[in-house]
Amino acid sequence: MTPLPTLRQLRFLVAVVERRHFGAAAEDCLVSQSALSAAIQELEDHLGVKLLERTKRVVIPTAIGLDIAERARKLLRAAEELVEAAREASDPHSGSLQLGVIPTIGPFLVPRIMPVLGEAFPRLKIYLREEQSAPILARLENGQADAAIIALPYPCEGMETMELARDRFFVVVPPDHRLASRERILPEDLEAEDLLLLEDGHCLREHALAACSLEGARRNSGFQGTSLLTLVQMAANGLGVTLVPQMAIEAGVLRGLNLVARPLEDDSPPRVIALAWRLTSSRKAMFRELGAALRRVWQQRSGEARSAVASAPS
Repeated sequence: MTPLPTLRQLRFLVAVVERRHFGAAAEDCLVSQSALSAAIQELEDHLGVKLLERTKRVVIPTAIGLDIAERARKLLRAAEELVEAAREASDPHSGSLQLGVIPTIGPFLVPRIMPVLGEAFPRLKIYLREEQSAPILARLENGQADAAIIALPYPCEGMETMELARDRFFVVVPPDHRLASRERILPEDLEAEDLLLLEDGHCLREHALAACSLEGARRNSGFQGTSLLTLVQMAANGLGVTLVPQMAIEAGVLRGLNLVARPLEDDSPPRVIALAWRLTSSRKAMFRELGAALRRVWQQRSGEARSAVASAPS
């Protein structure tokens, strides 16, 4: 029988094709660059084809190298799912969980969920990675992440999602702004405003625009924020108005700033906070339990926020 390539060799190849750099790939794989290079050379010798074109500056995959790397990704994913299946059979609530979370959710939800998840899943080690939606879902697809907390709508082919909460949008303005006296804001109220938005790549940007039907509206083209904290700072400095989700408002993103938040009209679409995992994952039952725990955290938080508003002096 012809010897087969090892999973180690295939993992190294995928890493080099993704990073186009031996040093960076070796760092990702936690091995020395010489060990990684030797393993790929062995793989090329074994297959009898050249997988990579090496120069002093860059690494370029050959056509067959790209094809083999894509096939390798599927094999590695299947091997990881095999291990997951065995682990779940013995104890589905133990081991490690690589959980992705997007930046417009992480800072506001993570401090609340980690103690709760630690209590609900004491044998599960949860490792968080904060990234934008596209890279998080790419990591989830290729098996580098197990699940992710994202905001919908967003393309999630090959994923199963569980709704955790609906996160409404608020218009944030200085207290002397013309909209500060409104109980609710209509989309047409924002048409003449300079709208402060996150930079491209953040799904919150599209969700905020969809919430107030402002795809073609006037925007502050000279500024694009990298975080919600930056947006509200700019609004506090009179550079425009911005849209902030309820989750961030309740977490205190406006604390210490001379700003007020007014909700959009009731029928404006919220963003949907969801837990996502691969359709082929063997840990589906555990992810649904995890989602139920996250949903309870959100419900408790929303209840506390409503109580605080009701008890606040008028």
